Amino acid sequence: MSDAPLTILVTDASVLINFLRVDRMDLFDAYPAEILVTDHVAEEIAEFYPDQRERFEAALTANVLTQESLDDGHEVDLFAQMSVGGRLGAGECSAIALATSRVCALAIDDRRAINELRRVHKEIEVFRTQDLVVAMIRHKLLTVAAADSLKASWEQNHRFKIKAQTFGDLL
Repeated sequence: MSDAPLTILVTDASVLINFLRVDRMDLFDAYPAEILVTDHVAEEIAEFYPDQRERFEAALTANVLTQESLDDGHEVDLFAQMSVGGRLGAGECSAIALATSRVCALAIDDRRAINELRRVHKEIEVFRTQDLVVAMIRHKLLTVAAADSLKASWEQNHRFKIKAQTFGDLL
């Protein structure tokens, strides 16, 4: 993960849901990148995460996130190829296709999806939730203590764990 500012970051539902659950879309708003979500990711949130749907829609309305369709032939072809076999969900496939086609960084937590991304495009920068939080600390959007508070909330209330004891260990 580099410290250079990003221009565009595509996010899968996995990372996005972590921030929606703790009502911290303000961090995405302040982050130095345009953050894109695909239609498939939006559908996944609407269908499987109804508690976060209102926050997600508010983030779209406030232009914190930009929803994109796979409209380029390469994006559609890559999405179709990755969808075969059902190993990855539509949200993961679409986020990978968009990031790969547009050569953007990708925020995603699923190890299988990251491996698939590496198979199709080794150069795409990947941000797992913990990497994004570390980047937010480096950009002075969060203190280590505030990041550790998010970590505790994710672990206690949302079944999402980060192996490090504190985000200070990851800096």
